Amino acid sequence: MEPLPAAYRWLNSHVPLPKIVTAALEQLGTVEVPGKANSSVIMGWADEVGVGAIGYRYTGDDVPWCGLFMAAMAKRAGKPIPAGPLYALNWAQFGDMVASRASLDTAKPLRAFNGRVPSLGDVLVFRRPTGGHVGLYVGEDANAFHVLGGNQGDRVCILRIAKARCVAVRRPPMSIPPASVRPFQLAAAGALSKDEA
Repeated sequence: MEPLPAAYRWLNSHVPLPKIVTAALEQLGTVEVPGKANSSVIMGWADEVGVGAIGYRYTGDDVPWCGLFMAAMAKRAGKPIPAGPLYALNWAQFGDMVASRASLDTAKPLRAFNGRVPSLGDVLVFRRPTGGHVGLYVGEDANAFHVLGGNQGDRVCILRIAKARCVAVRRPPMSIPPASVRPFQLAAAGALSKDEA
C-alpha cells in the first residue's frame, strides 16, 4: 500500500470508514504489469472472488479490471457481489439506489432517490467511451466526483471524474452506517479523467 495523497489524508480522521473504503485504501498503488506478465495481486483478486466459477473468466491484467477490483473489495467488506462483476455497468444493480439516470443515459439528469445524496463509500458507475467504469466515492467538487478505484491509469488510485459521466450511485448494504458515510466537499485540484482504462 502506498500512502494516501496529501489531498486525501483527511480520511484518516474520519474513522471508522466504510469497510469497503478501508479495504480499497489498503490496495492504493497496486499497478498492473506491462506486457505479457500479470500482477499477482490483481490475478489474486480474480481467484478470491471466483470469477471463473461464476461464468466469467479473467485472463490477465491487460483486461479492464475496475469491476474485478470492486468485487474483491466488496467481498472483503462482506458485501454481496452483483452478477457479472467484471462489467462495470453491472454495478448499477449493486446495493441500494442513491441516485441514477434513466436507462444509464448520461443525457438525462442524475436524480436522487428518497432524498439520499452521494456519500463516502458509495459505488459510482460511469460511462466512458468504450463502456463503463466503477469506483468508490471519496468526495466531490462542483464538477467532479473524487473516485477511489482500480484500473485508473492502470493502478489503484484516487482521481477526479466528471459528474456528468456518472450514471448510477449505489450504497453498499449496511445495517448501521458509520458517521463517515456522508458527502465531503473537496477542492477541485487535478485534471479530470477522460477514460480510465
